[in-house]
Parts: sequence; C-alpha cells; structure tokens
Amino acid sequence: MSYVSAGAKKIAILGSTGSIGTQAVEIAKMHGLKVTALAANANAEMLAEQAKELGARHVCIYDEEKLPALEEALAGEDIKIHSGMEGLCEIARLEENDMVLNSVVGMVGLKPTLEAIEAGKDIALANKETLVAGGELVTKAAKEKGVKIFPVDSEHSAIFQCLQGNKREQISKVILTASGGPFFGRTREELRGVTVAQALSHPNWSMGKKITCDSATLMNKGLEFIEAMHLFGLTPSQIEIVVQRESVIHSAVEFKDHSVIAQMGVPDMKIPIQYALLYPERVDCPVKPLSLCDYGVLHFAKPDTDTFDCLKACIEAVTAGGDLPAAVNGANEEAVRLFLDGKIGFLQIGEAVLAAAREMQRHEIHNLSDVLAADKAAREFVKERYKA
Repeated sequence: MSYVSAGAKKIAILGSTGSIGTQAVEIAKMHGLKVTALAANANAEMLAEQAKELGARHVCIYDEEKLPALEEALAGEDIKIHSGMEGLCEIARLEENDMVLNSVVGMVGLKPTLEAIEAGKDIALANKETLVAGGELVTKAAKEKGVKIFPVDSEHSAIFQCLQGNKREQISKVILTASGGPFFGRTREELRGVTVAQALSHPNWSMGKKITCDSATLMNKGLEFIEAMHLFGLTPSQIEIVVQRESVIHSAVEFKDHSVIAQMGVPDMKIPIQYALLYPERVDCPVKPLSLCDYGVLHFAKPDTDTFDCLKACIEAVTAGGDLPAAVNGANEEAVRLFLDGKIGFLQIGEAVLAAAREMQRHEIHNLSDVLAADKAAREFVKERYKA
C-alpha cells in the first residue's frame, strides 16, 4: 500500500482549538502538512487565527451562536465558513483531504467520521466516542471503503506501533495501561466529597475538562477498552488493564509465544499525534526524550473496579454488546456535564453509568439512528435519575 508523503499530505483538523487539535497544528506546521480545513466548537477567535496562519480554505464553528464572531474575525479573507453539524460533515467530506483528524469531544464526532469514511478519507482518530458508540458501523464502513483508521490516543497508538511487523492473529492479549488518575488508591468514602477542581487535576497529562474528568473516574480507560476491541479485533478476555503510574509505558502487546512488546515514551501527546499524521514515517518530534534513569522505578497495579464504577460499567456493556456501549457513553457525558455544573457529586457519575449498563434495555445496532437513539435515551435516563 502506498502512502502520501508527509510534505504532500493534506489534512482537515476537527477540534483544532482543543488540546489535541492545537498540538496537531504544531505538528502540521513543523512538518509542512497542508491543512485544508479547521473546525472548532466555540473558540471563534483562535479558529480564525489558525486558519489565517495555516492558509486553510475552510473553517467550521460548531456552536452556531459563535458564527457572527467568526464571520467578523475572517472578514475580507478568502475562507469559506461552515457551521453546525452539517458544517463538520462538509469539512470531513472535502475532496482535497487525504486525512481527517477527528479530535472533537463527545458523540458529536461520530457522524463526521462516518462521512469522511464514506468519502474515502483516512482517519486519524482522537475521538473515543466514534468507536465506543458506533464501533461496528465505523469499522465495517472503513473496511468496505478501504479506509485506514490511525489511532491518536496514546494507548491505542502504542498498541498499533507494537503490532508493526507482526500479525494480529498472533496476539495473545493486549496490556492497556492506565495512569490511575488523580485518585488512585482512594476508597469510595474518600471520593465522596471530591470537588470539580480536584477531579480536573491530572498527575501526568494536560487535557480538556471532559477527558480529564473521565480519567479521574476511570471512564476514560473503559472507553479505551471498548475502542481497543474494535480497532484491533479483540475480545474482552484479550484485554488486560494495568495501572502504570508514571505513564511511561503507554501499552503493550503479548503474543502467543508470551513475548511482550511495549511502546514507551514521555507522557506527551505530540508523539502519537505525529505518528498518526505522518505514518509510516518517523521523524523528529518536539518532545523531551525519554530517560529511564530519570524515572528510576516504574510502578504497576491492578485497577480498582469496585471503587471506580465507570470502568466496570464499560466492560459489562461491551461484553453484553448491542447498543449498551453507546448507552453508557451517553450516560457518562450527561453525568459529567451535571458534575461539572455542580448538580451531582463525583461518585454519582459512576453510579449513573453503571445503572445505565445494568438497567437500560439492550437493542441491536443496524445504523446511525440506532446509535443516536441509544445515546438520547441514556441522557434522558440520567436526567430523570437526578431530576436535572
């Protein structure tokens, strides 16, 4: 298979003003990637500046209330402005794209991913919900269109890198690592009074609010568990989650001969972003080199699924299958929103997600409408539970 060289590659970046998006912009500038289009949720000012700096010919603002601000910021520029979900999909389908980097947060990312795949565009995927909620639809469509999905999450990128030169049918299991988040080792009682500020203080990674909160509840690892199944064709029994406190080992693969290959590096998202965008090339990356001697010791532990309900809920949901993964994802998004707004406590996030996994009716998924219906029902389930 041939690949477009780094300097000639044309990419669209969805979520360009977020943590992943801004780092992707930096990588694109460093290596001369042509950025065709940019999309952001609400930061019209930054989006406009990025577009002018990169020479992007298309921009999209998802929050349509911010459209006038974007139009004002780009007045006189030869840049086409899009908005809303249709705008995201238009950008994802652009004929000139070689690849679409999807780093938007939440279920918003699913439809643009499917649209990009339908248009034959390779995907650099940083949007977990795309595979969590619509994994079967996405992987089937990608296979039919001959589209490649390059993982951007550090853990899935690590697995992808460990598999280079190896056959997937030779996998015994995948070791999916987790930092353990800011509350590793805490009991349920100790977590009862956790504040929003405490939940948003991650020991190793700098991320957006929703993803940081998911890391604190271990929902993030549950979503990654489901993603790994779809990305690499695994069963639940083939995935072992291991807490690796320093976030130096990003994940590992054990093969049938019991040889284990791990991918390591400093905890910096530029490495997996660059690998996805420039694959199969490896070139200089603007991050600090890893010094194992500086760390001295690496620590490992089992995750506490008795305390962290979200992780347990994700594993139960994907084992049951159908639309339950979409349901737990939707329930989590709604519960996190309520927590960040100060309407429910930290532990209630996990309680809501686990209740969705166990109490909501399971349905088969046949199309995008089925996924969206499960997502909507789960959000209503959480709102009703907490009368929000």
